Amino acid sequence: MAEILNKNELDGTFVGRVWRPDVQGPAVVALRGDDIVDITSRQAPTVAALLELDDPAAAARDTPGERLGSLDEVASRSAEPDHGGDAPWLLAPCDLQVVKACGVTFARSMLERVIEEMADGEFAKAQQARERVVAIIGDSLRDVRPGSEEAARIKEALLAEDMWSQYLEVGIGPDAEVFTKSPVMSAVGYGAAIGLLPASQWNNPEPEIVLAVNSRGQVNGVTLGNDVNLRDLEGRSALLLGKSKDNNASCAVGPFLRLFDQTYSIDDVRQAEIDLEVTGRDGFRLLGHSSMKEISRDPLDLVAQTIGRHHQYPDGFVLFLGTMFAPVEDRDVPGEGFTHKLGDVVDISTDGLGTLRNTVQLSTECPEWDFGITALMRNLAARELL
Repeated sequence: MAEILNKNELDGTFVGRVWRPDVQGPAVVALRGDDIVDITSRQAPTVAALLELDDPAAAARDTPGERLGSLDEVASRSAEPDHGGDAPWLLAPCDLQVVKACGVTFARSMLERVIEEMADGEFAKAQQARERVVAIIGDSLRDVRPGSEEAARIKEALLAEDMWSQYLEVGIGPDAEVFTKSPVMSAVGYGAAIGLLPASQWNNPEPEIVLAVNSRGQVNGVTLGNDVNLRDLEGRSALLLGKSKDNNASCAVGPFLRLFDQTYSIDDVRQAEIDLEVTGRDGFRLLGHSSMKEISRDPLDLVAQTIGRHHQYPDGFVLFLGTMFAPVEDRDVPGEGFTHKLGDVVDISTDGLGTLRNTVQLSTECPEWDFGITALMRNLAARELL
């Protein structure tokens, strides 16, 4: 079992959220050594408010707080179905921020989106579609700068072959795909069940880096995320993107938010190597990898395409940066590739940010989301934190 954080990572400035049964609400916490400390205050009653401060990392380090337990204790409890009774467990480390996501930001995943479209969302047709795409495109798109003259020439060539796609448009065109992944407060955290629509028969995890951005467009931290992908629904029609991406428990973020300080910065994000492991009850094991060095658009460009004079986020946002991971390894039937089975354990990890672990279930069987913005405001007011 992967550690939620290793000892080398504990030198960073980490913040997150836990559920405190004793106050029937969430708390903002900081990791200090091996201790999880409640730093919720009037100055920063939410993680979104913490990121609005002039120096969020200093506030996380210096704000007095209450020890809630050790990292191992809280992490172990977070993975238990009943969370171990009356003690705190981990939540997603974002709260009032809008959850945004970028798609088709890596050449490999871009080609897989084209294949999904050509296969009409049917995994049985995927291999034939893949062979046709690779025969025409190959790996020629890896070094193409989106929006460049070279990209425009490639578009013309693909149009002539009747191979142009809406996914190629956002992959190498001037405008990135940026969409709203899930509602505010709906993301699940480390240890939680992550949900699939019962109707989906072709799906996979999407291991991603997630930036935390405040209302002024400043990137203050980073974490990991799983932008669950229902390949059959989205492959049938891009207009089903919302239905395929936004379902109960379909967005996982965590385990903690690492704030930028002298130990970690946006340059570390650009160099990040993300590993994926899926372990099934059937003994199946899938390993995957995604390298931020191969992203086609710089992370700060994606932030700039999300926030600006054209769109404001008063409480900030978290931004999934996309993935190069697209599984083609057969799980059961030759030629049909990978799809999830219930009970799959998904580990997403990278040096410096730890491991995000979730277990796959149906969205209809995951705990219902019932604590939203109104409940949070009432809870914080009752605790005299507003």
